Amino acid sequence: MGIKLVTIDVDGTLLNTQRQITQEVKTAISQAKAQGVKIVVTTGRPYLGVVDLLRELSLTDPGDYVITYNGGMILAADTGAELKRTTLTYQDYLRIDDLATTLGSASHAVTADRLFTGNRDVSPYTVEESFIAKVPMSFRTREEMAAEKAIIKMMLVGEADALDQTIRQIPPDIKTAYTTVSSSPNFFEILNKKASKGQGLTQLAKILDIPLAETMAIGDAENDLSMLEAAGLAIAMGNAVPELLAIADDQTTTNDEHGVAVALAKFVLTAD
Repeated sequence: MGIKLVTIDVDGTLLNTQRQITQEVKTAISQAKAQGVKIVVTTGRPYLGVVDLLRELSLTDPGDYVITYNGGMILAADTGAELKRTTLTYQDYLRIDDLATTLGSASHAVTADRLFTGNRDVSPYTVEESFIAKVPMSFRTREEMAAEKAIIKMMLVGEADALDQTIRQIPPDIKTAYTTVSSSPNFFEILNKKASKGQGLTQLAKILDIPLAETMAIGDAENDLSMLEAAGLAIAMGNAVPELLAIADDQTTTNDEHGVAVALAKFVLTAD
């Protein structure tokens, strides 16, 4: 029994601090794929925001998969065809929009191919998310959002210290009703309770008939926690947050020290 599926986070894990994939990581992923191991990029980004990285890693062949929106979507990496989508309702949107207003936080909603904000004074972090995710941004009123039937996630955004204070004020019933994760100091994500990176891994493993015991997950941030908890082998990056280090089975080097390559060499790649 060996590792047959590896899920790998993007920012802080796959990418170094220069937002690049090192040659060492590219080579290790290529070698693992050549051995028949499923390498699945797993990210909070949409497909459009990660497809260039998939192409750079040659992970866009038939039989390659990607988990996007923190588990909100599972896609065929070659075509972008959906295997599974988990969304929020319009009533969820209203509830979370009310929360953002009450807490005085900027917010936006994200569908598969567009970002919507009701803030006329648009947060620079909403602009940043649109740029990183490579999805266009539009203004929509609350009433106009009723026409959007596939909201995958909502995000509260802001300066790190201010957003941290906002997160501390979120009522327990919101955290009970939804999946809530910090994807970075400036972004807090709210998704359907059935959407998380961990559930994405679990669902894809079931689709591919791969036991969870034969899966490995590599991550660094809070939104990777469920993924590491679900995987048979949990690997925290050397730059991971304390919560991940506490539950990981092993710790690799940092994202500037080719941590993904080091982990793959240790647990996945077989000797010639």
